[in-house]
Amino acid sequence: MRMFQVCTCGEPLTLNEAPTPEPKGSEVLLKVLAAGVCHSDLHLADGYFDLGGGKKLSLAERGMKLPVTLGHENVGEVIALGPDATGVKVGQKMLANPWIGCGQCAACQRGDDNLCRAMRSLGVFINGGYATHMIVPHPKYLHDIGNLPPERAAPLACSGVTTYGALKKVTTLKNEPTVIIGAGGLGLMCLALHQKMGGHSAIVVDIDDAKLAQAKKAGAKATVNGKAPDAVQQIMKLTDQGAGAWAVIDVVGSSASARMGYDSLVKGGKYIIVGLYGGDLTVSLPPIPMRALTIQGSYVGSQHEMKELMELVKAKGLPDVPVATAPLDAVNKVHSDLRAGKIVGRVVLTPAA
Repeated sequence: MRMFQVCTCGEPLTLNEAPTPEPKGSEVLLKVLAAGVCHSDLHLADGYFDLGGGKKLSLAERGMKLPVTLGHENVGEVIALGPDATGVKVGQKMLANPWIGCGQCAACQRGDDNLCRAMRSLGVFINGGYATHMIVPHPKYLHDIGNLPPERAAPLACSGVTTYGALKKVTTLKNEPTVIIGAGGLGLMCLALHQKMGGHSAIVVDIDDAKLAQAKKAGAKATVNGKAPDAVQQIMKLTDQGAGAWAVIDVVGSSASARMGYDSLVKGGKYIIVGLYGGDLTVSLPPIPMRALTIQGSYVGSQHEMKELMELVKAKGLPDVPVATAPLDAVNKVHSDLRAGKIVGRVVLTPAA
């Protein structure tokens, strides 16, 4: 098998080869058909997340061991099963839920693997899909995609379930406008799923006019350029009586986007942060209880949410998000383009091509 791995943080991914693994126990071996490139992969390649104020969260200290094969948005064809792997068959095309927990703690037992404190996520802590083949630890993490195109289905494993999980936290989804900060791959997925879930309307914010145009084309009620000095006022004017937003989903997660999102809330509003760009946010404490505000983190999705998302897609169709494909060998070029903000939507690697 061939795989692109992080061998030295901050350096381009390295092409390595190794014997194709044989699945043991409950493991399932997939031939990788599609591997989405997520912005989080850039942080993983760098080896840290920016905490703001000059502080960094080291991924090595969180358990990431090098070399590791990135890629957590994966669809593959089942080509071999361990002796204890049941419920799947050779030849099935499966989406792999990458958010794998320890399987033993209370969070995992209730299906909230994403909240496990000892996660074994594919493409983060164990080898992922930037490869011709990959091992999935158990069939319960696999979802049959049926006739869905692998390159369109793969982003559901992260950008899909992540934004679905965030949208489920919006209690006013069907009654009030939802503000979505960010119109990249994650933001456009959020907008598309907002529509699939019967959302009232969406106001999309970004600093790139080309991405805002794509969001408008995709059905956003209104768009706002976040670089405008009156961006917060523009957002508020677009809400009911200009009072502010009941819900802001921030798929960027920078100091600037957080400040904007928090400042755009109406009394009783909720700021949901999804993005991991990095930075910090300083807020005065008394207004939080006085205005009944909520700051809530939303981290990927649970086992239940992944299943619900797949059912939604099968019932209402795939989210209409721009997807481009690239060969596995182009992964470092794709990373460079993603860092430079040149990508609209998602780029998906096709290792089996």
